[in-house]
Amino acid sequence: MLESLNIILKALPDLLLGTGVTLQITALSAVLGMIGGSLVGIARLSPILPLRWATRIYVDFLRGTPLLVQIFMIYFGLPALAQSFGVTLRFDRLLAAVVALSLNAAAYISEIVRAGIQSIELGQTEAAKTLGMSEVQTMYYIIFPQALRRMIPPLGNEFITLLKDTSLVAVIGFEELFRRGQLIVADTYRAFEIYTAVAIVYLVLTLLSSQFFSFLEVWMNPVKRQNK
Repeated sequence: MLESLNIILKALPDLLLGTGVTLQITALSAVLGMIGGSLVGIARLSPILPLRWATRIYVDFLRGTPLLVQIFMIYFGLPALAQSFGVTLRFDRLLAAVVALSLNAAAYISEIVRAGIQSIELGQTEAAKTLGMSEVQTMYYIIFPQALRRMIPPLGNEFITLLKDTSLVAVIGFEELFRRGQLIVADTYRAFEIYTAVAIVYLVLTLLSSQFFSFLEVWMNPVKRQNK
């Protein structure tokens, strides 16, 4: 028992370095995914039929294929495709990881955004029109702020899923938390202890994320804030 604990403690500094990289990828992908997902979600509600169909194909493809396959398509597939046209293209591992995770997250977030916007009563839009607001003003000042409060719980779940999905970028050799664990196991041959430590770090990160989004949900809801 003491030997196992000693191995985990020795591995902890390397695992914490990997944790920092994991958080970096998660933060970048979450921000880009939120921006992209919001735009796609709003486009899904557009009266322009080709735009609606284009965004639907995007969402269905990204949600209907494994993230691991998407990572391989971006990191290995796109350079190979470019090479067939005589163009040299190389992806940095960080860039490939962030692009793949962002595109995937945007597909899921777009559905959260779309559902959140559609959950707002139609009377809100009609009232805004009677006040002379444009569609953009109505969305910015009336609809989206209210929808955002309702989107917080599913967005929190998506963030936690994204955090855990960062482990998949280990397949392209990117040294985030899980990959660091793999390298330590290769050196120490103590798979159970190291992977247990990796699992505990992920658990702590997801629990902290869950608490943050719970706090955010209460903070953004005046009724819950008063009752607390």
